[in-house]
Amino acid sequence: MTMVEPARQSRATGAAMLLGGALSNQVGAATAALAFPVLGPAGVVAVRQWVAAAVLLAAGRPRLREFTAWQWRPVLGLAAVFALMNLSLYTAIDRIGLGLAMTLEFLGPLAIALAGSRRRVDLLCALAAAAAVGVLTRPRPSTDYLGIALAALAATCWACYILLNRTVGRRLPGVQGSAAAAGASGLVYLPVGIFAFLHHPPSAGAVLASLTAGVLSSAVPFLVDLLALRRVPAPFFGAFMSVQPVLAALVGLVVLDQRLDAAAFAAIGVIVAANAMTVLRRVG
Repeated sequence: MTMVEPARQSRATGAAMLLGGALSNQVGAATAALAFPVLGPAGVVAVRQWVAAAVLLAAGRPRLREFTAWQWRPVLGLAAVFALMNLSLYTAIDRIGLGLAMTLEFLGPLAIALAGSRRRVDLLCALAAAAAVGVLTRPRPSTDYLGIALAALAATCWACYILLNRTVGRRLPGVQGSAAAAGASGLVYLPVGIFAFLHHPPSAGAVLASLTAGVLSSAVPFLVDLLALRRVPAPFFGAFMSVQPVLAALVGLVVLDQRLDAAAFAAIGVIVAANAMTVLRRVG
């Protein structure tokens, strides 16, 4: 056996892990939606933030007392963005469905990838994505503009999340910064969760669905991504993440019976292709 074959096997394993992590993330979001009628999006997000905080604090073990003000500033900004991103996304999912909400949120990292580029191909990708968004949000009697606006807010938060994560990563070692941000976000959601539980008495099924969503959408993708990045190149990882909107649409159909028309699926495909092409060309 040559050295190339183990490398190929490792990349194949990494790709399979990424697919599993992406699928876990979308199934987690769909599971969270099942608890919305009982806990509401805010209550479900609170549980998810607590799970994320527990997982990341255990993994990162941040030395909070050693953080300086220079380090705390982006960490707290990241915590605020993290909290707002999940709340706006879950509320959007509740209003416009998983597939559409996740696709619109995906415009955040796509915008970061395209920002500052002057290449024609990237310009064409941006125009294609804009046209696809127009198809997805075209006025219809059932169009929920507030839901679309919330998904756009989630996209903006995701873009800010990427930029702040870069800053946090430069100022703090390992995942200490992300762990501290998750912990701070979890603390912010303590009163939110208590308020939600008092006004929406939780059932055992709703709490279990929320906890499951937290594990599937926070713990599993985090651990899988760490392991997968040891097996696949970073550009491949970035391009592979483009599959998320497609999986969201399929999981929304299977788990939640949320149906999109052919035009919407085509628009999702265009956005996915635009992102994959942009990521791959930036490292080509």
